[in-house]
Amino acid sequence: MNSALPSPRSSPDAAPASADAALALRYADELGWATAGSAPLRLLTGIAFDVLALPAEAGHAVLRRGVRTGPVLLSGDRMGLLVAEGGADELPGLLDWLEWGSLALDLTAAGAGGHITAPPLPGAPGGSPGAAAWLRPPEPRRAPGPALPALAGFGSGTGGAPDLVRLVDAAANECHRVRLSRARSGRMTRDSADQPLAFS
Repeated sequence: MNSALPSPRSSPDAAPASADAALALRYADELGWATAGSAPLRLLTGIAFDVLALPAEAGHAVLRRGVRTGPVLLSGDRMGLLVAEGGADELPGLLDWLEWGSLALDLTAAGAGGHITAPPLPGAPGGSPGAAAWLRPPEPRRAPGPALPALAGFGSGTGGAPDLVRLVDAAANECHRVRLSRARSGRMTRDSADQPLAFS
């Protein structure tokens, strides 16, 4: 699967390869996350985490609702919510079970074989405007705290981890609200124009 979030194009002021190498080392040492490439450096999904990707407008609404999440990143007009490995495979079934499956929600996932652009970690030199950035950065793997959102019984989470069912339901709801808002204002995409509208 290709990246769920857009990769910014290389520019003359893109980070040099040595900065990417240093960032890759930090991701490996502090988080245990695999990376690939440079300019931009990419985080490989489906190994330590998967990513739910949605329009930034919907993602900000999810965060305002107070739904528990793991790390959150912003890349252009897309937001990425990191979830436990395997969450991408669960997304279609969850959407069907939550009765969102028949609608085009602009909610996608990157799992095994995918990647996302690696934002700078806290304390690293910042990227250029519009580049990927952490809104809620990941905690070092040795730090205590909740794990990534996972599917572990309805509403229970695993050991205090955020619940994937609640997160997907909130994300689907907000993606649908954005879709309805765009339909009212005439900003629907070609793909979503062919889908029926449902009202929640």
